[in-house]
Amino acid sequence: MVSEIGLGTWQLGAGWGHVTDDDAMQTLRAAVDAGVTFLDTADVYGAGRSEKFIGQLLKETRVPLFVATKLGRSGNPGWPANFTRKAVREHTEGSLQRLGVETLDLTQLHCVPTDVLKSGEIFESLRELKTQGKIRDFGASVESDEQALICLQQPGLASLQIIFNIFRQKPIAATFAEAKRKHVAIIVRLPLASGLLAGKMTRETKFAANDHRNFNRNGEQFNVGETFAGLPFETGVALADEIKNELRAALPPGTPMAQAALRWCLDFPEVTVVIPGAKNPEQARSNAVPSDMPALPRPLHDRLATLYATRVATNIRGPY
Repeated sequence: MVSEIGLGTWQLGAGWGHVTDDDAMQTLRAAVDAGVTFLDTADVYGAGRSEKFIGQLLKETRVPLFVATKLGRSGNPGWPANFTRKAVREHTEGSLQRLGVETLDLTQLHCVPTDVLKSGEIFESLRELKTQGKIRDFGASVESDEQALICLQQPGLASLQIIFNIFRQKPIAATFAEAKRKHVAIIVRLPLASGLLAGKMTRETKFAANDHRNFNRNGEQFNVGETFAGLPFETGVALADEIKNELRAALPPGTPMAQAALRWCLDFPEVTVVIPGAKNPEQARSNAVPSDMPALPRPLHDRLATLYATRVATNIRGPY
């Protein structure tokens, strides 16, 4: 059992502008104080920086926490050597050391190539690590519905991490049903579409040079879907404004758009945990609130589904 709102810690490693060590730890503590018990990280978030912060938190807290990490995108040795049995073991050992634990709660393949998923050999390496007690469970973080359905064919898969938000509704059609049938947990990443669904951005909003919302805006460094849900930034801002108007018309005055967007994700029973990121304690506390909010009205869900089908879907770029 984990909190249905978790914390994604990409922001605390790198790729979202600089976060100080103190801010990172205060953000983690604030999330736990707000009831978060699920933390998602990866070995490449700041070259292990995010995992080290979580390892420090584990030493100081008495709250039982569930930590999910990921492997497969490290630059050492890099692709395709990352997918060998030897590399999978070495990357697992590295995460164990940085987190300061004897067994990983969950390790996930980190958006590895489709052909690697299809071959299935890397899953054998994960099963071996589970048998040896290095990991309790394994899952996969994927970039597309195709990859999701490939992974769901693997025996023993415990979880599937997907991009899912008001802008990215495709998984509802097939992935959710198959995951439910296989009893596989759904972990939702980027529920706020890199901040677009917080409703505070304009076409003039600027980002730091080391923020992926600047350097990966068009998929220059990795899958464009990881940035603004794959939407061109200006298009995303305009669509977010439309969604904001729909939310304002249907929800109590003053409801933050970010909280409504997170609640939207939680309204789908197939979703196990949603992992919004945070760069400061205030964001972490605010993100935890939707767990106690009532479900969004059914007519609002219907209008957002129509908006997605008629205005959003054709603008999404990258694997989907």
